[in-house]
Amino acid sequence: MSTRERYQNPVINDDLKLRLMAYNANAKANFSSIDKVEIYFLDPNEITESNKNGARLVKTITDVTTTDVGSYLISFKAEQDLFVIGQYIDVWHVNIENESTTIQNNFEIYPNLWFTTSTPIIYDFNFFLRPNRIKKGSKRWLVVEIIPNVPNSNSLEEYYKNLAIVADIKISIEQKCGPCMPELCDLRKIVENEPIELREKCMAYYFLDTTDIDIGIYDVYFELAFGDCVYISEKQQLQID
Repeated sequence: MSTRERYQNPVINDDLKLRLMAYNANAKANFSSIDKVEIYFLDPNEITESNKNGARLVKTITDVTTTDVGSYLISFKAEQDLFVIGQYIDVWHVNIENESTTIQNNFEIYPNLWFTTSTPIIYDFNFFLRPNRIKKGSKRWLVVEIIPNVPNSNSLEEYYKNLAIVADIKISIEQKCGPCMPELCDLRKIVENEPIELREKCMAYYFLDTTDIDIGIYDVYFELAFGDCVYISEKQQLQID
């Protein structure tokens, strides 16, 4: 199986990544500590008057990785002996300024993505980037939306949408040359085929720090890969001024 983020429609036996980001006054800030993260399955067979959502403890994780200031990650395998298709919550037991509290998030385990067809996978995807213009010195999230370009068919649209959700996406950014400048790709690229890990369904988020990037026009393009197929987007322009 593969590695999936929280909102990438994980299936049983996937390696699952659950992230939590903390902010204080809109600045990334660390917790005092994280004691544990508990994974609960919302089991309809366990619903009682005292347990209204049927929460049943599946897994407790104490190995939490700090990926950046205020950014935390847990990773585990959704092995079939413990996990089933359905709704889950992850409860983070944290200490903020030495006061204990819990933070709850949701995720879902999906069925495997089967689809049968008499023709190969022949359709395409559109990629939309925003913002397209930012000031030098800005530190901003670039937002990429992936939209299937398929005929108006519910089953086909849904299948390609799910492909966009689960597929790996990479970003490349290169400075656009003027008419008198040689286009030396190895010198112009500031980002080359870097995986975008932060995903939310058909959205992807890439953090760009322009502090040390020259003013100018940049070409931004994406690579989407799943199975035997690789899609490379048209170049979109990003202006840093």
